[in-house]
Amino acid sequence: MNSLFPESYEASRERFLKDVETLRSRWPASRLESHPLNKFPGLSVDWIWLEPRVKENLIIVSTAQHGIEGYVGSAMLKIFMDEFVPQLNPENTGLLLIHTINPWGMKNGRKVNENGVDLNRNFILSGIFDRSINPDFPKLKSLLAPEYPARSPFIENLAFTWRIIHALITQGAASLTTAALLGQYINSKAMYYGGEHHEEETTLMIQFFREALENYQTVLHLDQHSGYGPRYQMCITLVPLEPLTSAELSTKFEYPLVLRGDNKEFYATSGDMTAYLYELRNAAFPDKNIFSCAFEFGTFGDALLERIRSLRAMIFESQLYAYGAVNTNAARQIRHEFQELYFPVEEKWREKTLVDCRQAFKGILRYYKLV
Repeated sequence: MNSLFPESYEASRERFLKDVETLRSRWPASRLESHPLNKFPGLSVDWIWLEPRVKENLIIVSTAQHGIEGYVGSAMLKIFMDEFVPQLNPENTGLLLIHTINPWGMKNGRKVNENGVDLNRNFILSGIFDRSINPDFPKLKSLLAPEYPARSPFIENLAFTWRIIHALITQGAASLTTAALLGQYINSKAMYYGGEHHEEETTLMIQFFREALENYQTVLHLDQHSGYGPRYQMCITLVPLEPLTSAELSTKFEYPLVLRGDNKEFYATSGDMTAYLYELRNAAFPDKNIFSCAFEFGTFGDALLERIRSLRAMIFESQLYAYGAVNTNAARQIRHEFQELYFPVEEKWREKTLVDCRQAFKGILRYYKLV
């Protein structure tokens, strides 16, 4: 298997801390820092600021906001550090490299943090977490948040498929998509729970964004994710606040698949981290230039049955941790399916992610004339 993909959170962190040392000679004004989690001090968010002589451009690369996705993100960060950082100009271009926003999730093979919060639904600029923002979620509670011990996905498959069909007939595809993916602030035991306040990890990222916008004229933020989209073609996902269209940026980046994060092209979210950077810029730093996106490496695929499979894996995993499973075999099957949703073992898939991320890094950095 490709050695770029780490076997554990600890191995990924150790490699990051070793690799950043090789970068510091080109950016003498550097700060390698760490934030141990309050509840789990053995786990930490680690980052390095590599500051240029003239603070003109800043590139932020972040990983593992959704913890289990950090295994893919770690490989992407390694490629960026090894192959693209040496091409940058340390005189006017700085770096903020963030290893594992959600270390608890990465360590424990979960998407959420230790409080069950999906951090990519937790970036609310106002700090007001509106419980009514997703009125479709309560209507589909029996489908999206079952309150009983999980059974084997294979046993549940027929019943789950019927519940999906019933939801599509009674509520419609748009309502189902919004209910499932937008984010909800009602049920802490269900998927895509956005919390009640800014989480510890979110507060840290907000501090990073403020420091970046205060000190640099142009900020690029490239966040690493896996899970949704075509299986063998990574997509660059944009927030609705990005002024250029997906087609325009696909041409400018020379990259084949760029999608806007709305229900027309991809799916809409509340409390998205990349959107927060635009909102913060618009509110407090209107003269600054920014671009923030996610690299989204699809796994199961984006056809209807594959999207249903993805939704099923998410629901069953949340159900497992909230209510347990009927037996250890069911729990094992659910965890295996969940890992395949975010970190497939197939070598062909892993190799293609490396090809795609190289193409995306190259296209974006060339467009902004940074390499």
